[in-house]
Amino acid sequence: MHVQQNDNVVMTSTKKASGLTPVQSFVAGGLAGAASRTVTSPLDVVKILFQVQSVPVKAAAGSAAAGAVDASGRTVYTGFFSAFGTIYREEGLKGFWKGNGVACLRLFPYSACKFFVFDEIKKVIADDKGKLSPQKSIVAGASAGIFSTMAVYPLDLIKTRLTLQKEGHHAKTYNGVVDCFKKIYVQEGVRGLYKGAYTSVIGVIPFEGGTFMFYELLKNFQDKKTSDPVQDFINGCAGAAFAQTFSYPFDLVRKRLQAQSKAKGMLAEQYTGMVDCFQKIVKHEGFFGLYKGTAANLAKVGPYAGIMFMSWEQTKNFFRWYNGNELAKKAAIAANTTQGPVNPLAAGLGQSRPATDAEGKRL
Repeated sequence: MHVQQNDNVVMTSTKKASGLTPVQSFVAGGLAGAASRTVTSPLDVVKILFQVQSVPVKAAAGSAAAGAVDASGRTVYTGFFSAFGTIYREEGLKGFWKGNGVACLRLFPYSACKFFVFDEIKKVIADDKGKLSPQKSIVAGASAGIFSTMAVYPLDLIKTRLTLQKEGHHAKTYNGVVDCFKKIYVQEGVRGLYKGAYTSVIGVIPFEGGTFMFYELLKNFQDKKTSDPVQDFINGCAGAAFAQTFSYPFDLVRKRLQAQSKAKGMLAEQYTGMVDCFQKIVKHEGFFGLYKGTAANLAKVGPYAGIMFMSWEQTKNFFRWYNGNELAKKAAIAANTTQGPVNPLAAGLGQSRPATDAEGKRL
C-alpha cells in the first residue's frame, strides 16, 4: 500500500496492507512463539511424558507405589497433578524447563514462518474488508502450518529426545542440541531426523486450520477496529482448545515415533509407522490411550495459544506504531525541505500587514 503526500513522501513498497515489513511480520510471529513456549513449558513437559508412556491408563492408575517404573525402567506417571510432584522430586525445578532452549530455537522460526505465511495468504484471499471466511481461514492456517512444520521438524524431534532423558539418573544420552543432532544423524541417518514427520503434517492440518478458523471467526464477530490484548488471549485459547480435540491423537503418535530409538533412555523401537502406531496403541492401551496427557495438553494449549496470539497482535501493533512515527518524521522532513528556510522578518511583516477589503481599503 502506497501513501503519498504531494509526491514527496512515499511509504516503502515492502509495507503491505498489514502495515508491516516482511521482517517485522516474521519477527512478530517468532517472538510470540518463544514467549508462549517459555511460559507454558512445565505443562508441555508433563504432556510429553504422558504421551510417550506406553503403560495402559488403568494400569498406570493402579501403580500406587511411588517410583513405579515400566519395562524400560522409566517412571510411571499416574496422574496429572502427581506428575508435577514426581518431576520436582526427581529432577528439581529445572526439570520443568528441559528442552525449552531447543523448543524456543524451534518455535521462533516455526511461529515466524506460520504467522508470516498466514498473513501473506490472507492478503491474497481476504475480502475487501480484509476478512476471511471460515473455509479460507482453514486453507490459510493449514497451509501455514504445513510449511512451518516441515521447515523446523528436526528441532522438534530433538526437543522431544532431550525432554525424555532423565536428569541425575544416569549418564546423559545427549549433551545438548548439537550433540543430539550429531548422534541421531550418525546412528539413525537423515530419516531419523524426520521420524513422525508424515504424522505431524497430517495432524497440523486440523490443528492449525481449526485454530486460525475459530480465531478469525471470533475476531470477525467482535468486529473491533483495534485489538484488545485480553480478547486476543481469549480468542487464541478458544481456537486452540477447539482444534486440539481433533488433532491430539496425531500429536501423541508423532511423539511416540520421535521418541523410539536404540539410544539409552529412549523408547524401544516398536512402531513401524503412523498406522502401525495407531493400531498398537488402541490394541494394547485402548482407545483412550490416544488421549494420554490430554488434561495437561488442554491446560497447556489454551494459555499457550492465548499468549501466542496476544503477543503476535500486540507486537504487530507496536511495529505499526513505530512505522507511523517514522512516516510522520519523513513527512515533516520532506515538507521542510520543499518549503525551504523561512525568513523570520518576512514572516513577521506578512503577519503584521493590516487586513483590507476588495478595494484595498483598510478594514
